Amino acid sequence: MSYTIDVYRGKIKASNDPVAFFAFVSFFPQLMAGPIERAINLLPQFLKRRDFDYGLAMDGMRQILWGLFMKVVIADNCAVFVDQAFKTPENQPSSNLLIGAVFFSFQIYGDFGGYSNIAIGVGKLLGFNLMQNFAFPYFSRDIAEFWRRWHISLSTWFRDYVYIPLGGSKGSKYLSLRNIFIIFLVSGFWHGANWTFIAWGGVHAILFIPLFLLGKNRKNITVVAESNNCPSFRELSQMIVTFTLVTLAWIIFRASSISEAWVFLSHLFTGSIITKPQVNIRVYFFIAISMVFLLMEWFGRKQEFAIQRMFFAQPSLLRYGLYYGLVMAVFLFARKEQQFIYFQF
Repeated sequence: MSYTIDVYRGKIKASNDPVAFFAFVSFFPQLMAGPIERAINLLPQFLKRRDFDYGLAMDGMRQILWGLFMKVVIADNCAVFVDQAFKTPENQPSSNLLIGAVFFSFQIYGDFGGYSNIAIGVGKLLGFNLMQNFAFPYFSRDIAEFWRRWHISLSTWFRDYVYIPLGGSKGSKYLSLRNIFIIFLVSGFWHGANWTFIAWGGVHAILFIPLFLLGKNRKNITVVAESNNCPSFRELSQMIVTFTLVTLAWIIFRASSISEAWVFLSHLFTGSIITKPQVNIRVYFFIAISMVFLLMEWFGRKQEFAIQRMFFAQPSLLRYGLYYGLVMAVFLFARKEQQFIYFQF
């Protein structure tokens, strides 16, 4: 669709090379779940000579490794407890449901962000540069920043081919608000014909609109704590609030129906939320693993992916220790195969 629209708009010329065109349409690394590449970026790469680039290939291997860690270690292990939490929320203490909700935030990010890193890394091995699809979204300071960092290829696609043609924010406040609601509802509907997805999109629209009306939707453009290793108290508070709101919205997304989402949310906010969770030691262990994952993401947040330049300035023994440690973690913590969540979309 983007190719056809861009040709119609005169942004690109129609391809006269059928091999390049069909290779672009069927480019396998990102075909199943993204990033959603535009012809203007990917198609020209099929038309030029590509020689093997050792540096690009090694960067691709690191990105594939990080993607595998996100998927196999983080997402797949979180999935087990998430499934239990959402199966019978009415029979579990709120503290269990809280862990389940947070784990789903990690699961969906590890699952889809992991796939995107693997796809982009495979592209680099073949000499192709695919667009970044996730930019550390859970370090966002508001919902607007979250959407600039989450599934970037989809959000920018809807911006360029739906939001802007509708008029964007150039018309009256009423038309601008209408366009915002449309873009978020369409984002939800894109995931499937289920009211949970529509409601999820609507919730994000409601969270986004106050920022738009106050003119703060473009406030947080740069990386959080850009010149520091630690965020300020204000930044940390903003990230916690944003992550909490995103996690609550994910509950609606994960539920199979609105009624199921309501049951989960109604049982989440009870007095038992401060009680000790009824979980085994493995869950606590993966909470610790998730915190290590977050720390690695934090210290690598200025790069394309977390370990792109991690330990580059340190002795090679430390750097390769990191790589082999991640490889061992993938093998040690691999569980029963879990299908990629976004394959269903």
